[in-house]
Amino acid sequence: MRISARADYAVRAALQLAASRDDEPLKTEAIADAQDIPHKFLEGILNDMRRGGLVVSRRGGNGGYRLARPAESISIADVIRVVEGPLVSVRGVRPPDLSYTGAAESLLPLWVALRSNVREILEGVSLADVAAAELPSGVSELASAPDAWTNP
Repeated sequence: MRISARADYAVRAALQLAASRDDEPLKTEAIADAQDIPHKFLEGILNDMRRGGLVVSRRGGNGGYRLARPAESISIADVIRVVEGPLVSVRGVRPPDLSYTGAAESLLPLWVALRSNVREILEGVSLADVAAAELPSGVSELASAPDAWTNP
């Protein structure tokens, strides 16, 4: 699975908003500077997140962005879906819409299992979890496996 720069930036921006201690909106520039995200790129991402109902914006001198709902109720999957679409697809098609024949027939259940595992992890972790550095135990266990980042 590949996490695009757009998805990475969106999650980081959402985490910056989740970590904000007050309910005041954060300016795009402040988020971009804090997370080292190109400002213009972030503007488009925040607009997508606004249209997707994850953030709200306010114009003016005291304007900016804030989360539309509590960080506990927004999963990492929610953020990625808003800016990228489905979490797992094959050639742009969701696994349930694929079909294979012959020797490749059992490939479909593999893609469905992959999609299920990705969803389980990304839907099971909220912005609040990551912002507080309190990942669910199952995620922490997977991340701490000695070969987690080792390429075969």
